[in-house]
Amino acid sequence: MKSLLKKISKLHVLVIGDVMLDHYVWGDASRISPEAPVPVVDIDRDTYSAGGAANVALNIASLGAKATLAGFFGRDDAGKRLEGILKSKNIATISTPGSGSTILKTRVLVRRQQLCRLDRESPQHHYAVDSGKIEATFEKAIRKADAVILSDYAKGLLTDELVAKVSAIAREHGKLIAIDPKPRRKLRFRQPDLITPNRKEAIQLAGIEVEPHQPFPAAEVCARIYEQYQPKHLVITLSEDGMLLSHNGKAGRVIPTAAREVFDVSGAGDTSIAALTLGLAAGSVLEEAAQFANAAAGVVVGKLGTATVTPAEVLQQVAEEK
Repeated sequence: MKSLLKKISKLHVLVIGDVMLDHYVWGDASRISPEAPVPVVDIDRDTYSAGGAANVALNIASLGAKATLAGFFGRDDAGKRLEGILKSKNIATISTPGSGSTILKTRVLVRRQQLCRLDRESPQHHYAVDSGKIEATFEKAIRKADAVILSDYAKGLLTDELVAKVSAIAREHGKLIAIDPKPRRKLRFRQPDLITPNRKEAIQLAGIEVEPHQPFPAAEVCARIYEQYQPKHLVITLSEDGMLLSHNGKAGRVIPTAAREVFDVSGAGDTSIAALTLGLAAGSVLEEAAQFANAAAGVVVGKLGTATVTPAEVLQQVAEEK
């Protein structure tokens, strides 16, 4: 693991996707409003962190590699705050052309439990990059990177045309391509090096229906995803059941979860694709990269909110497993 982390420290990853600012309102509630049957929250503090594709970039940087993030940053307070967070972690940013507001998710937490979430975002077309600007926006950054991650949160930045053009440029220059898809806004892509859906997303990608409480149809899901998308590597994250590895459409080994205690799964998928991509780009075989990613995700789910993991935490997690 130490040898892998040393190789990772020399890598540069470009993340392209839907960036957002996560805003947490912390407080307590001990009374009901006289205006409506809702709790009154006495606010103690506000905190901010990078979410969506920005959290993927944070995980890349936290694990010791260099990260560049391309996404839409609005000319608003949320955009400035988000860029400041990323700059403080030495993450270079590319602001893609668009006309919307910075995506902002506000979560109200009472005694560390989420009471509600408030979302502020523009319609999807405000975040899409005009086809004539795609190559000029991304080609230079792709050339400099060892790998490219396309992080889709179904907000509009990633379109069929952008995915096709970015993938073509990356392949031309021999760069690893990883995709974290959101099937509810189905994108057309073919032959990526890695895709990392969770259980629900994998079923949607496969285009099948599974009755509630039925076993996960691993063989059928892997075969159908391979038939449609032909990924070199498919890793399906199964929450508390670990990670399912698949190659050439065959369901392979399931790596048990490394988590000791699951506190919050927010951002675990971001950590998984960041660590898997770094492992593969560093020359590891899929199983080794997945072991690394599993340990990293096991640390993150023990933290509250979107979080990152450091090399020291990964090493400690691995040591505790032995």
